[in-house]
Amino acid sequence: MTALAPAIWGSTYLVATEWLPPDRPLLAATVRALPAGLILMVFARPLPTGIWLWRALVLGTLNIGAFNFLLFVAAYHLPGGTAAMIMAVQPMLVLVLAALLIGDSIRYQQVAACVLGAGGVALLVFKGTAAADVVGVAAALAGAACMAAGITLTKLWGRPAGVGLLPFTGWQLVAGGLVLSPFTLAVEGLPTAISGTNIIGFGYLMSLGAVISYAIWFRGIERLPAPAVSFLALVSPIVATLLGYLFLRQTLSVPQLAGTVVIIAAVLLAQPWPGKAGGGARVFPLTATPPVEGKRS
Repeated sequence: MTALAPAIWGSTYLVATEWLPPDRPLLAATVRALPAGLILMVFARPLPTGIWLWRALVLGTLNIGAFNFLLFVAAYHLPGGTAAMIMAVQPMLVLVLAALLIGDSIRYQQVAACVLGAGGVALLVFKGTAAADVVGVAAALAGAACMAAGITLTKLWGRPAGVGLLPFTGWQLVAGGLVLSPFTLAVEGLPTAISGTNIIGFGYLMSLGAVISYAIWFRGIERLPAPAVSFLALVSPIVATLLGYLFLRQTLSVPQLAGTVVIIAAVLLAQPWPGKAGGGARVFPLTATPPVEGKRS
């Protein structure tokens, strides 16, 4: 079920190009997050208090605000295929962060899944070489790091007791939207005209693209190991490629089909299948052995 979230996000490119105002990616990201989050916070209380005031800000910035901003910067400075290949390092970062912060072990099949996933993304989206752009590469790497940190911290902190999934999602959408708003106003400004098609597009982004997809995503982070969730994000470029083929008359080559199969194999390899949740050979521990009570570690 968690894979539905990145599958929905994979449709964002089609919606943006066909239904939204052109050349306003920051506006799309802000409208996607902020109004949806405010609606959730009005109808799905409680509001964050105490330690969760800053935790919600941190998670919303990492998962939504900073991630989307950096993603768009990378998209402007790099070809889409190059940006996607760099972003494919995100599961590798989650492996390390989950080991350091949560105490998860890194297993051989997870490392193999990282290699397969990166190779599959390369086959799926890469369409030639291009000169490296320092700003674009830095933004793509920072975006991958934001997503990896967001997944890991969401897993580490969980949800406060008595708070449902929808208000928890709303907190992060509002925080992410507030982070994006000043950049949107400074770089793009407000649109002078909005069509009925644009309204439908924004409505899709707010409902399926934000409220429903992020609620599913955060639910998945609660129920699955952080590395397993991170690999599911690779479903997004598959859906984007298939929708481009079906609705935008884009080509679908044999290497792209092979890349799709390889990505699916990587996602499946990284999942905790029943009876194997604790199995797998460990590569090396990144955290110290927990201290035994009564002894010094």
